[in-house]
Amino acid sequence: MKFTSLLLSALFLFLLPSVCPAATDAADAPPTARGLTPVDWVIVALYGASTIALGLYYSRKQENTEEYFVGSGHMNPLLIGVSLFATLLSTISYLSFPGEALGKGPVYLTQLIAFPLIFYVVGYILLPVYMRQRVTSAYELLEANLGLSIRLLGAGLFIVLRLVWMSLLVYLTAKAISVMLGIGEEWIPLIVLATGFVAVIYTSLGGLQVVVITDAMQCALLYGGALLVLVTVTYDYGGFGWFPTGWHANWDTQPILPADPSTRVTMIGSILSVTFWYIATSGGDQTSVQRFMATTDAKAARRAFATQLIVAVIVLVTLGLVGVALLGYFEANPSQLPPGMSLKDNADEIFPRFIAFHLPPGISGLVVAAMFAAAMSSIDSGVNSITAVVMTDLMDRFGRRPDTEKKHVLWARCLAFGIGAAVVIGSSFMDRIPGNITAVTNKTANLLTTPIFCLFFFALFVPFAKPAGVWVGAICGTTTAVLIAFSGPIFGVHPETGLDPISFQWIAPAAVLVNISTGAIVSWMLPSRSNDEPTV
Repeated sequence: MKFTSLLLSALFLFLLPSVCPAATDAADAPPTARGLTPVDWVIVALYGASTIALGLYYSRKQENTEEYFVGSGHMNPLLIGVSLFATLLSTISYLSFPGEALGKGPVYLTQLIAFPLIFYVVGYILLPVYMRQRVTSAYELLEANLGLSIRLLGAGLFIVLRLVWMSLLVYLTAKAISVMLGIGEEWIPLIVLATGFVAVIYTSLGGLQVVVITDAMQCALLYGGALLVLVTVTYDYGGFGWFPTGWHANWDTQPILPADPSTRVTMIGSILSVTFWYIATSGGDQTSVQRFMATTDAKAARRAFATQLIVAVIVLVTLGLVGVALLGYFEANPSQLPPGMSLKDNADEIFPRFIAFHLPPGISGLVVAAMFAAAMSSIDSGVNSITAVVMTDLMDRFGRRPDTEKKHVLWARCLAFGIGAAVVIGSSFMDRIPGNITAVTNKTANLLTTPIFCLFFFALFVPFAKPAGVWVGAICGTTTAVLIAFSGPIFGVHPETGLDPISFQWIAPAAVLVNISTGAIVSWMLPSRSNDEPTV
C-alpha cells in the first residue's frame, strides 16, 4: 500500500506534461524557446516521490499527537528557523519579489531595515512569555486570561486565515507553472491537484517532523533555483551589465514618505508593514508558535527566529537581484519575449517563463521542483497547524478525544487530508482578488493576521482587558483591514492612476491601531469582573 501511493504520486507528476500537449508545443513561442523536457519532469517527479517517502518513514515513528504536532519539543532550532522562513514566505517570496523588483521597483527591500527591531520585540518580549507555557495550540493561552469565547475566536480566525493563505499560494504556484508550460489557465486546477496531492499525503502521514525537514529541503531548492537564474543571466549577459546605475524607467515612483494614502509603495510604508506583519505572525499565528514550542526553551526559540530572519535577508536580496537581472536581460533581448508580454504589465510572469524556456534541461527541472517545493512548504505547515488547532481547541477541548493515542493520531491524519482537500477547492476562487502578487498577498494575509495577534496582546500584556472589549476591538480592527484592502472596489479607484484610495501597505498598521485602541477603551469602561465570576 505504501509503495503503491509512492508510485502513483510519481506517475501523476510525471504524466502531467503528457496530458497538457500544449506544454511542449513551441510553435507560437520565440525560436529560442524550449520549454520543459522529459528530464525536467523526471526530476520533479522524483522530488515529489521523495517527500512522500519521507512522510512514510516518519509515520512509523509516531506514537502520540505530541510527536505529530510539536516533535516532542526537542527539535533543532536552526532547522526550525529555516522551516519558519520557508513556511511564511515560500511561493509568495519566490514569485512576488522578482516580479516586484522587475515591474515596480526595489524599494520593498528597505523593509530589511526593520529586522533588528523585529528580532528584539519577538525574541526578548514575546518569546519569553510564550515559552513559559508549553502548549500544543497557541490559542490555549487565550482561554486562561480571557475565557473560552476568545480562545474560539482566535482559533476560528486562524483557520480562516490559513485556509485562504494556502489556497492563494497553491493558485499562484499553479498559475506560474501554467506560464512555464505555455498552456492556458484552464489547466490550473489540474496543477493544483498535483501539488496539493503530494503535499497533503506526506503531511498527513509524517506530522511536524517531516514538515520541518521537507521545509529545509524546499528552502534549499528555492534559493538554489533563484541563484541558478541569477548566474545564468549574468553569464548570458557577459557580466553584471544588467545592474542599473539609476532609477529604471520601468519602475514606479516609490518615495520615502507617501504624497497621499493611495501611493502604492513607499519606504516608510514598507518598513511599517513588514514590522507589524512579522510581530503579528510570530506572536499570533499557530504555524509560528507551534514551531517555537517544538524547541527546548526561550533561548532556543530565539535562535530559531534569528535563523529565520538571516535566511530571509539572504533570500530576499537574491530574489530582488533576480528581478533586476531579468529586467536587464529582456530589455537587451526583447525578441525573447512572446508577443503581447511586456516587462511592465506581465512582470510576475517573467521569472517563471525564464525558468522554463531559458535554463538548460535538467536545471529547469530543479527550479520547477523548487516552485512546487515553495507551494508545498506552505501547504504542509498550514495543514499541520490547522489540524493541531482543530484537534486541540475544538475536539479535545469539548471532550471529543478518542480513547487511545493511536486513534488520536489517525484522526489527526484524516483531518489533515480533509483540510488539504478544502485548500485545493478554495484555490479556484483566488483569481477574483485584484492586483499583482505582492498586492494580493498583502490584501489577504493582513486581513486576519493582525486581529489574531491583538487577541494575544490583550491576553498577555493588558491586565484590565475584558472579553467584550477584546471582541469589539477584533471586530473594529478586522473591519478596518477589510475597508483598506478592498478600498478600490468599495470606494472606487483613482480615476487617473487606477490605484486604490488607500495602499495595501497601511492595512496592518491601521488595523492594529484601531483594534488595540477600541478594545482597550471598551475594556476600561466596562466594570471589573469579580474573582469568582467564570469567564466565557
